Amino acid sequence: MMDPPPEARRWLLAGRVQGVGFRPFVFRLAQRFGLPGRVQNLNGLVLVEAAGTPSRLDAFATALIAEAPPLARPSLLVASRIADLGLDHFEIAPSDPSGSLGVHVPPDLFLCDDCRREMKQPQDRRYRYPFINCTQCGPRYTLITAMPYDRANTTMAGFVLCDDCEREYRDPANRRFHAEPSACPRCGPQLLFKHQNHEEHGLSALEAAVASLRQGDIVAVKGIGGYHLMCDAHNTGSVNRLRNQKRRPHKPLAMMFPWRGDDGLACVRRHGMLDAATAAALVQATRPIVLLPRRLESTLPECLAPGLAEWGAMLPYSPLHHLLLEGLGTPLVATSANISGEPVLTEADEVEKRLGLVADAYLHHNRPIARPADDSVLKVIAGIPRLLRAGRGFAPIEIDLPTALPKPLLAVGGHLKNTIALGWGQRAVLSPHIGDLDAPRSRAIFQQVIEDLQRLYGVTVQEVACDAHGQYASSRWAATCGLPVRRVWHHHAHASALALELGPGDTWLVFTWDGLGLGEDGTLWGGEALLGRIGRWQRVAQLRPFHLCGGERAAREPWRSAVSLCWELGLDFAVPAADVKLARLAWQRRLNTPVTTAAGRLFDAAACLLGLAEVATYEGQAPMRLEHVASGEADAIALPLQQEPSGLVTADWKPLILALRNPQLSVPERAMQFHRSLARGIAEQAGWMRRRYAFQRVGLTGGVFQNRLLAQLALSALKEAGFEARLPENIPCNDGGIALGQLVEAGYRYG
Repeated sequence: MMDPPPEARRWLLAGRVQGVGFRPFVFRLAQRFGLPGRVQNLNGLVLVEAAGTPSRLDAFATALIAEAPPLARPSLLVASRIADLGLDHFEIAPSDPSGSLGVHVPPDLFLCDDCRREMKQPQDRRYRYPFINCTQCGPRYTLITAMPYDRANTTMAGFVLCDDCEREYRDPANRRFHAEPSACPRCGPQLLFKHQNHEEHGLSALEAAVASLRQGDIVAVKGIGGYHLMCDAHNTGSVNRLRNQKRRPHKPLAMMFPWRGDDGLACVRRHGMLDAATAAALVQATRPIVLLPRRLESTLPECLAPGLAEWGAMLPYSPLHHLLLEGLGTPLVATSANISGEPVLTEADEVEKRLGLVADAYLHHNRPIARPADDSVLKVIAGIPRLLRAGRGFAPIEIDLPTALPKPLLAVGGHLKNTIALGWGQRAVLSPHIGDLDAPRSRAIFQQVIEDLQRLYGVTVQEVACDAHGQYASSRWAATCGLPVRRVWHHHAHASALALELGPGDTWLVFTWDGLGLGEDGTLWGGEALLGRIGRWQRVAQLRPFHLCGGERAAREPWRSAVSLCWELGLDFAVPAADVKLARLAWQRRLNTPVTTAAGRLFDAAACLLGLAEVATYEGQAPMRLEHVASGEADAIALPLQQEPSGLVTADWKPLILALRNPQLSVPERAMQFHRSLARGIAEQAGWMRRRYAFQRVGLTGGVFQNRLLAQLALSALKEAGFEARLPENIPCNDGGIALGQLVEAGYRYG
């Protein structure tokens, strides 16, 4: 029987197929099957053409998906027969930048095992080279200047490959075949160490930085997405000096731990409690900061996270970080080099100018950073890693939309923890964490990211969605951008972001608990339950409203929430740290005392009433201390539910305030009772709603549910009551996720 005649076929692949070694993979695959043809980067897509017998082409097509590189996520768009190619070999064709609908911008990648082993071999020409990478590792998002992903469209364009690197780049059998950021000590980026008037270059710079850290210095180190301020985590004097000079007296400091031997987590295990989920989160390719309980026997100083019982830990993810940690042999503080709340700094002159009073020395390098990307943050809650901050390794986060948007749409997020979202067709992209928009630099990066994402994805927005609060910097930008603006209620955006991730076609009862957000009735919400689905939300329950003394000042002065709640009940509360006479007069006259239902302020008040925090030096300090002190078996207290004439159900916090002032229980017991009572209150509100409304699932979102104890107690109480309850996983539950909620809420409601 004769073999069937040869034929030619074309495949068009979408998904994550650029920046992950996909073209070299296709090339080697074609050689394995003996097929002539070509592979070509389009603008976000990959075109593959090959000729051969039908059986070989079938096997090749299957392998394109089944055997794709670990970091690739290909999906087949088109498969068709074509005319004979007339080729006798397989080639990688020059990229074609036309078209844009399939663009996928890859995130930054950690150092792979192959490159790490190679970096440690003395005979290798990249021995101890801090910028080693291949098709499976290295920076992407922070060095891409345009798509398609080719070296000329990256910040590596100015580094001309030497002969050896050029041969590797052209060799199909080499790991660096078409690895766009590829370089070596001869042709690639170099280190520069500066300490006062002294400079060192290359490996001498690395050795000088290690020596500087060992002697207790604070060193600003340039990484993949920006600079870190680093010091020896065991050196209490250095840690306290860093705190004093950065004016960060209490906020926890993230640490980077050495990766050693067969058990790369050995050092982390000595200082933190790891379960399977936490360990897996630490070692994943994104290499995030993971919040984990500290070990009581840890020798690390308490000043790393004052008043808290957990660390922020991460593993080295760049070759430079590996070399620093191996040289020092001890955990390093690795906190963002920035002015508090701003995006991480990326330029050497700016770091030296703005942080010159903080850093003793600088470890620079000359590989430009196209845009900043801070470290991502995860927290394991109910056994599942939850993303709290989308940054390096995770973002841009790409999401398929269930329904096509009528027009390309930009959502500009909130004022704090800002991110932006870009949507077109059935695709959406969430940017990395930008920061708080109080400072001019934050607003400049905010605008840069808006422009960059449109350029990289080839999308021109036609409308803008923003928060309904007109005084947010993001909302002010929207009002002056010259495009039609869709304003979205803050908590509707929270609810829609959760629904988008976990079930856009379902009807949800969503508890949206956070600090403050403008509500439909002009008051400041933050303790609501919303019923419905994307584009159709109805407030059905709330925490009891109260007048908040001092308005926005209460976020950093928990005593204001405490006295406000006490005064609502006709109780007095003495605050040693503040003179409350003037505040009480203003509260009685209703001056700067907005009405709020905010659960976040309720947590602030509880912490203050228990003597844990009267003032806060960073956002969330009081609730975090309340969570970490809570222990014991005190029973939950029922929160009375009352239905208003409008049908809105109100949960009364009065019994909680009275219980917090009960000296018969210890402070840890009262803190635990507070958490248990709110969790029970959530389940009871859901039960009340079940008797009146039809809904399929219960959601928990908003910054308050970053509290592991509350979230786990609430999920457990809801499960016991027969509900399916969910908490966001891949989109931050805090304001870092509301841009996606704004996007779909505006797009679906007004489309």
